[in-house]
Amino acid sequence: MDRKFLLRVVSLTLTAAMLTACGTSSAGTGSTRQVSATTKVVTPSYEKPQQITMMVDGTLITQENGRDEFEAQWEALTGIDLVIIQPEHDVYYDEVSAAFESGDLPDVVLLSSTYYTKYAAEEMLADISPYYEGSDLEARIKAAGNESLIDAIKIKDKLYGITPTRGNGCVTYIKEAWLENVGMDVPTNYEEYMEMLKAFTEGDPDGNGINGDTYGVSAAGLINNEAPYTNYLPEFYQDAYPSFYQKDDGTWVDGFNEDSMRAALERLRDAYSKGYIDKDITENGTGACRDKFYADEYGVFTYWAGTWAKTLSNKLKEAEKDDRVVSTYPLAETGQYLERVAPVWCITSTCKNPSGVYKYFLETMLDDGPVEELWTYSPISDKYAKNHIDHMLAIVPLTNDPGAGSVSASQAEAATIFNTNSKMADLPYSTEAFSLYNDELMALKKELIKKVVVDGVDIDKAYADFESEGGAYKSQAIVDSLNAE
Repeated sequence: MDRKFLLRVVSLTLTAAMLTACGTSSAGTGSTRQVSATTKVVTPSYEKPQQITMMVDGTLITQENGRDEFEAQWEALTGIDLVIIQPEHDVYYDEVSAAFESGDLPDVVLLSSTYYTKYAAEEMLADISPYYEGSDLEARIKAAGNESLIDAIKIKDKLYGITPTRGNGCVTYIKEAWLENVGMDVPTNYEEYMEMLKAFTEGDPDGNGINGDTYGVSAAGLINNEAPYTNYLPEFYQDAYPSFYQKDDGTWVDGFNEDSMRAALERLRDAYSKGYIDKDITENGTGACRDKFYADEYGVFTYWAGTWAKTLSNKLKEAEKDDRVVSTYPLAETGQYLERVAPVWCITSTCKNPSGVYKYFLETMLDDGPVEELWTYSPISDKYAKNHIDHMLAIVPLTNDPGAGSVSASQAEAATIFNTNSKMADLPYSTEAFSLYNDELMALKKELIKKVVVDGVDIDKAYADFESEGGAYKSQAIVDSLNAE
């Protein structure tokens, strides 16, 4: 441990001691709040845990990048032994599933929306509603105006976790130099969008003197692996949604069976057949898409809002390409971008001290102070490199954010465009039918989309195959179960 790191740990330890002296640490006994002249509410008892075991993916700083320093500083601030289980990022949910199947669970675990609803329905997550309601954390979230983000993850009015950030979503980035080279403006509707893709594919947008050696757009698959599914290709999906959503009258439907989805498939097939879409789209990962974007293979990339606007620009500059990237508003036909439900930090049902873990782990993560800052910025970087929480997305923003000055104009613009032109994707309850069929159903849906778009199979034929393989039955079973709740 170097001297600089040791001094910082000592400083953080003194800060923790001062916070405790000032009364910010909760006592290990219950207390009573006076609500009115006639009503009293007894608050839970919060016993400080000696140890907390957590399971997290690669969104937390990894061991090679400073996780040991994070752990040491968190322990110095809280006085609690932290045990971190961090599987490799690409196998994270394989390890999560194995842990839940075996029953050998950590105290807290980070779950995507699909796994969150699944394990809540199976009663494998603790209901933290009694701890959250009336808590300091609830007050901070309300003061920040982000109460709706917590409401969005409630299941039948119960809360099974906390998301420290908003879910965020994707905006469409276009290379400004490419627009200039083909003499076009940023498209505002689908017709203009297709004209741009045609020019990017058949013309010379990269200015290398060769027509037709580029293409318009790429993405990590024709459909994303998790809700909201369409966020990498919003211009083609428009009002179509390939999974379950709740209509205005409260009923659930599967958007994959609606006419809007067939229209989206026609748009995708048309653009793919013309070469406007990366021919390798079904094999792409996000890393491959980024590398192709930096190499000037294509000009339109729909990716995460905010921080990535700066990253994309910087990487283009490193590759000695024109680094100007324009963040665009949704097309007229698209209307709004979709915001995903953020991953949720959950206390498992086997945790022996859920109230204490809530108080000393979940609450401190958003304390608007030193613990939240540690979750936000790398503990070994003087340049405020991101740790687990993106400071631009935190639902309790740091009042004294040391990285506030690092936000570029392009980052701020991308975040503003998304935040003011997006809506939250629905969070379906995990019913028995949903748990039983949804994974198989999504595989069938992906297969149908690939058949139509890449292989050119007739849409009616593809849907007939989908039905014969049980897709229609599984879809209706889930719809029926959702509407029976």
